[in-house]
Amino acid sequence: MASKPLVVILMGSPSDREHVDQIVAVLEPMGIECVQRIASAHKTPQRLLDLLREYEDDPRPKVYVTVAGRSNALSGMVDANVRAPVIACPPIGSSFAGADLYSSLRMPSGVAPMVVLDPVNAGLAAAKILGLISAEINEAVGDQQKIHRKRLDEADSALGGG
Repeated sequence: MASKPLVVILMGSPSDREHVDQIVAVLEPMGIECVQRIASAHKTPQRLLDLLREYEDDPRPKVYVTVAGRSNALSGMVDANVRAPVIACPPIGSSFAGADLYSSLRMPSGVAPMVVLDPVNAGLAAAKILGLISAEINEAVGDQQKIHRKRLDEADSALGGG
């Protein structure tokens, strides 16, 4: 493959940084290039559209991961304006007893971001998507899966299970 795949992580505000750091911690060890940007669908919609145009003009294969809480317009706006897969990974706030999650789950017709609530799993999902076109990423995903299986086998053995 001539061009290295890219994960574009868009957060709605700096308060989403902790979530984003967990996603990056999954992608970087697998050698997946990722960029992190801040843009709000509510407060800076034109800036967001300009960023999306910039990344859409980049011919590399990519996956977008959106991280925005409360009213998650970011994921819908990104998905409606790009051709690549979008994974919504909203931080769940305690202020609304989880009701803010509904803005990520219910999207208008024709707007279909995938929702993965755990940031580590959102990173893994992005890697699996890119692994469809990159043998190196596919192998890195398999290596991670082996590590997780080995940990479980070791824990089982420690319990005397085998």
